[in-house]
Amino acid sequence: MTASSKLGLDFNKVNRARELARDIASDVQKFVEHHTTVSVERTICRLLGIDGVSEAGIPLPNVVVDKIKEKGLLGDGISLYLGNAIFETGLSPQEIAEGISRGELDITELPMRNVDSIKAVLEPLVDKSIAIIKSNREKRENLIARLGEGPQPYLYVIVATGNIYEDVVQAQAAARQGADIIAVIRSTGQSLLDYVPYGPTTEGFGGTFATQENFKIMRKALDEVGEEVGRYIRLCNYCSGLCMPEIAAMGAFERLDVMLNDALYGILFRDINMQRTMIDQFFSRIINGFVGVIINTGEDNYLTTADAYEAAHTVLASQFINEQLALIAGIPEEQMGLGHAFEMNPEIENGFLFELAQAQLAREIFPKAPLKYMPPTKYMTGNIFKGHIQDALFNVISIWTKQGIQLLGMLTEAIHTPFMSDRYLSIENARYIFNNLRNIGDEIQFKEDGIVHRRAKQVLHEATELLEEIKELGLFGALEKGIFADIKRSRNGGRGLDGVAEKTENYFNLFIPKMLEGEKA
Repeated sequence: MTASSKLGLDFNKVNRARELARDIASDVQKFVEHHTTVSVERTICRLLGIDGVSEAGIPLPNVVVDKIKEKGLLGDGISLYLGNAIFETGLSPQEIAEGISRGELDITELPMRNVDSIKAVLEPLVDKSIAIIKSNREKRENLIARLGEGPQPYLYVIVATGNIYEDVVQAQAAARQGADIIAVIRSTGQSLLDYVPYGPTTEGFGGTFATQENFKIMRKALDEVGEEVGRYIRLCNYCSGLCMPEIAAMGAFERLDVMLNDALYGILFRDINMQRTMIDQFFSRIINGFVGVIINTGEDNYLTTADAYEAAHTVLASQFINEQLALIAGIPEEQMGLGHAFEMNPEIENGFLFELAQAQLAREIFPKAPLKYMPPTKYMTGNIFKGHIQDALFNVISIWTKQGIQLLGMLTEAIHTPFMSDRYLSIENARYIFNNLRNIGDEIQFKEDGIVHRRAKQVLHEATELLEEIKELGLFGALEKGIFADIKRSRNGGRGLDGVAEKTENYFNLFIPKMLEGEKA
């Protein structure tokens, strides 16, 4: 037991759990290091400046990478062929992509130079791209220093009209009402597209397509309103699905600040192949880590399919694993918005105390992380008055346990897509509670061996036992058994497996070492 723990936690057990998670993540990384995917290679194309679409409307990064995939050369990596083509033709990556699109150039048929010469040609382009991304990080830091920002927990709200221009109106209104983070929900099903749509969009379903132009439009709008209200407004989008690293690169170019970027979410809830996802998440997180993006993980989703009381330990176990995978990719703890949720059945006696124990447990185990706390959804009711009280209790726990990011609940969650007035009431609710209870966590201790203590110790114990089991099975084996969210997935099933290839001895990706070294510098 440690004196600094309000829960009386044994940090030897915490260290044991972290050690197990490190072993699990290292085992996964051995697989990742020897494989690549079409989305990783398309990301390299984007980072080298390839953008736009063909006459048929196909994104040029897809056109280029599909060319080597069709010939069974994906394992060599696009850097080899693109760099060689630059050497041979003197053209830029964009010009080469356009030539491939028109059928005028086949980069797999050119005489092949030695790898060192090819790397030398690519290096200035890689350095230029990294400099752009680095400047975006510096611009964010400078804006925060000049404008300031809201205190944690950051008030996080969503816009989801399907039309980027309408999203802008709603996002700016939310910022004026007090929001600190605006998340633009993606159009339903975009995570299953094996390409990124192009240009501004106005016809999404249940959200707005994540495109680089849409990122640019919203970033400009939030910068404008940030100047108006006198604080930096963060922009969030979804770096998940079949294009995880590509969207990370687009976000890096357009200065996004927060990204949904979970290692397991796509596997469990979108049936994306686990091999594909684990490879993609590594490169996406390297980019996010380098540009200073706060990643949000998706453990809260487990509690929508599994019981929140019974499955609480699976959330903690996954947080440990996500933490270790993020560290491997160069993401510091200060950028890990590890997810959890206020999702227990409100009819459980002392449910508030159990939720409090879970939130305090996450706070003590991950002290530097800007934890992302999710609102009640599974048990939200059409009774807006009760729903507003549920959200209020959620807000109380958040300020009490010093959460980092608070996705605000909406009193009409169970009825309709929230109106701007509903969003205002949610922001008002949170601001009132956060102001009045700002230091409650500093003032109150928990009863030794009381309900909160016992619950926290139970969850930690069960999470550690689960991590022992996952280490024996391996993460892929655990996912096949349905350990998380009560959902079983096949190692060789799901979407996107045909986009995975084993690396050959010719493979290289210059961005990975440069970005990882840049993080350590």
